[in-house]
Amino acid sequence: MDAGVRLSADRAAATEQNAVPAPMAAALAAFDRHLALERGLSAHTVRAYTRDIASLLRFAADDYCEELADLDIGVLRGWLGSLHRSGQARTSMARRAASARAFTAFAHQRGWLAADPGAQLRSPKVHRHLPEVLGQEQMSAVLTGTPGRPSAAAQGGVGGRAAAGKRGSAASKPLAAAIELRDAAIMELLYATGIRVSELCGLGIGDLDLARRTIRVLGKRSKERVVPVGIPAVRAVLTWIEQGRPLVGRAQPAAGVASSGSALFIGQMGRRIDPRTVRRVVHARIAATGSVPDIGPHGVRHTAATHLLEGGADLRSVQEILGHASLATTQIYTHVSIDRLIAVYHQAHPRA
Repeated sequence: MDAGVRLSADRAAATEQNAVPAPMAAALAAFDRHLALERGLSAHTVRAYTRDIASLLRFAADDYCEELADLDIGVLRGWLGSLHRSGQARTSMARRAASARAFTAFAHQRGWLAADPGAQLRSPKVHRHLPEVLGQEQMSAVLTGTPGRPSAAAQGGVGGRAAAGKRGSAASKPLAAAIELRDAAIMELLYATGIRVSELCGLGIGDLDLARRTIRVLGKRSKERVVPVGIPAVRAVLTWIEQGRPLVGRAQPAAGVASSGSALFIGQMGRRIDPRTVRRVVHARIAATGSVPDIGPHGVRHTAATHLLEGGADLRSVQEILGHASLATTQIYTHVSIDRLIAVYHQAHPRA
């Protein structure tokens, strides 16, 4: 985990712990370290889980639990009931129930709870919404279309707007063209591989294997996988590396900002690209196409998976490509394909 990201997570955790009764704060701090260091969860997930358990422990204290050992299934259900009455969505309730189960299992393993009350806790059933995806022709239009203007709004990563303000119209045409090469390579690679935005941002130049046409990806919980890359994406990435990156890489990082090193994609300020910049790139290039729905970066991932299945890929292979821990997560794309098939049938068959 990046040191800066981890520092921010530590500060957020400390704030939550300060709001928890002192006898329970040590357990919350230990849980935070367990999630980050032993389970290797992302800073965002650690922050969410810590916030959930801080809420649980505050509720427990208000319910006359003087110490962690007093935590039982009644307190857990009472906490979730209070969240439900406050209007929490089913998805939020399910996430909080998962946080509680993870915490009580951890506390039981450490000997702080005589039994694990979370094992008796059931999550609210979440209604799964099928992801919006683009058709193959729509996706092709996004990849081949020319944006209405250079993606200056997406150029700089952290500090990019400040740089744009300083340089203004002085930004050179070659630099703008280099940024366009980068953005085209980002779009091609996201669609070709179905990788997450965070995974794309973590790529290094050495992760691309030209001989095998694959890319090495570091996914959730630091799990590494190798993903095939199509020829158009390889060409776009090579063009960016050879023609665009050297020009963009001439920029010197701002004071106190780490250099890009061997990062595959970099921003105008000369440092590794960040997820916010990639999201702006995706939204800008989809918007430039005109009539195509703005599905966002995760929609591009959904689209890649759906097109793989429509092309004959088996579910297990798609699971490996996407880096899903469970096959059940990948199965949602079969429903997407079936719905698309039904829609085409009703549109095309004269007696539908």
